[in-house]
Amino acid sequence: MSVAHGIRTLGVLGSGQMGLGIAYVAALRAKVPVLLYDRSPEQVEKGLKLMDKLLAKDVSKGKIQDLEAKEARDRITIVGQDQGLKGMRDADMVVEAVSENLGLKQKIFTELSAECRPDAILASNTSSISITKIASATIPQGQTAASEAGQKSASRVVGLHFFNPVPVMKLVEIIAALQTSEATLNRAQNFAIACGKEVTTSKDVPGFVSNALLMPFINEAIMWLEKGVATKEDIDKTLRLGMNHPMGPLQLADFIGLDTCLAIQQTLYQGTGDSKYRPSVLLERMVDAQWYGRKNGKGFYEYKE
Repeated sequence: MSVAHGIRTLGVLGSGQMGLGIAYVAALRAKVPVLLYDRSPEQVEKGLKLMDKLLAKDVSKGKIQDLEAKEARDRITIVGQDQGLKGMRDADMVVEAVSENLGLKQKIFTELSAECRPDAILASNTSSISITKIASATIPQGQTAASEAGQKSASRVVGLHFFNPVPVMKLVEIIAALQTSEATLNRAQNFAIACGKEVTTSKDVPGFVSNALLMPFINEAIMWLEKGVATKEDIDKTLRLGMNHPMGPLQLADFIGLDTCLAIQQTLYQGTGDSKYRPSVLLERMVDAQWYGRKNGKGFYEYKE
């Protein structure tokens, strides 16, 4: 059935925490079929196990019925490795949820623009990278940004920034590139609402609203630890109990992923040239050591499976 957002089939690229979470709310809340693709079959298997666990948890808590869980799970179709991005041809919207790397995202969007229907929305779940730069990658070969085909292709690109964990967090931040059309923006907003989310909008600036405010706060906390002003426990405790934050900034950094925090902080620093966004040396060294936080068991704190 066609609804306000017009998304009858959703494509999701990436089956990590973010991609899986987006697939979850789309299948369960928006009730749309989802085409899920990841270049790692092992990651797909891991993601589906997480989805089964999340659905079972919601059933056990009485949030949904068994039938709702089964219907949501049945809406997920895995796109095979032999198909790749060609498997997204039937999607009305594709949401990219891969790592924070501009070159990788541009390559994906170039391929998506060639494979997907001309009216399909191409959305990025990036938390800091310019949507305008990503949209420019969709201009068809042989066309210019000013040509009708170039403008039409880029106009369907939008930032659709979900927050981790997607099934729990209520917000979606929507970012319009310079090229994004009003129709694309409205459809993306309506789809996010259909997924059970509240929506805010931001201009296409480094970090948007959310991470342009959050990441310097986390980075400053890391610098305070680096300088020995206080222990990690006391820094986090001060913010939890003194400012009523759900978790301290160092714990939050572990939860987000220190590699992701560093990538966003570098985007802010490079995009603005402002020294206040310079990443902490300690953060850089921890990422060098592959201490990424909860995702691999060690960050500012240690985590067991």
